[in-house]
Amino acid sequence: MDQHLEVFVKVVEKENFSKAAEELHMTQPAVSQYIRNLEESIGTRLLERSNKYVRLNKAGEIVYHHAKEILALYTKMQALVDDLTNNASGPIAIGASYTFGEYILPHIIARMQVKYPLISPSIKIQNTKEIIELVKMHQLDIGIIEGFFYEDTLNSEIVSEDRMVIVAPPGHHLLTEKREKRISELAEETWVLREEGSGTREAAENLFRKYEFTPKKVMEFGSTQLIKESVEAGLGISLLSHWTIKKELVNGYIGMIDVEGLPFKRNFSLHTHTTYQTKALKTFIEAVRGYLAE
Repeated sequence: MDQHLEVFVKVVEKENFSKAAEELHMTQPAVSQYIRNLEESIGTRLLERSNKYVRLNKAGEIVYHHAKEILALYTKMQALVDDLTNNASGPIAIGASYTFGEYILPHIIARMQVKYPLISPSIKIQNTKEIIELVKMHQLDIGIIEGFFYEDTLNSEIVSEDRMVIVAPPGHHLLTEKREKRISELAEETWVLREEGSGTREAAENLFRKYEFTPKKVMEFGSTQLIKESVEAGLGISLLSHWTIKKELVNGYIGMIDVEGLPFKRNFSLHTHTTYQTKALKTFIEAVRGYLAE
């Protein structure tokens, strides 16, 4: 049955029997037969077909959602069995929110690959809420996010503290005035922030609540890199992780405002779906802890 589900998922994602057959190294009639067999075993049609498209119906949406979970669990089961006799190897599906995924995770993966070349990581970068949802659905083996998210079906662990600082473009009056600023002085500034649902946006909102002010104007952008470029261009100021601005500070592209009470601190946390972890996943978690502890 797992192969029937694999074929079904591939047809849905490719939206085409021929393309699915090509990727699965099967003939198109064989793919069609697998789908018919699955529909017969389920007891209803799952796909709406025409010469131009293949689409899920309501029953198909239910089966597709659960098929993804079943296949992920099957892969994890096989990996756990393989671990009984083998060294750390095999795939790890890693999810991370943007700050960790774009600025910290590549260095951890590079270091781990030197010592454990048989581990094959795949990485998905999304905002915090999306990463947690993918871990819950077994689409990811582990999620690493900014902040902390409690979910009773997940194992969660804070692994490090992250320092958040306020940055401004070169020549900004808040940088040229050589004195410690009060946070209330920044209320009239334009703030360039991440979108709702991101860990960095949550940190900024927590900062505003802590000091009881609302920025006069907020501009919302969907990536940290875009925010850094916007600050450098003079669009406004922002709250960013110190991990994300190391190169910009060294090169003088942006500056860090000296603000009373900062840096503002948040956490990085790990989230996994089960206590039964493969050697590869355990090795990766150890690598994360070791890198952040340095």
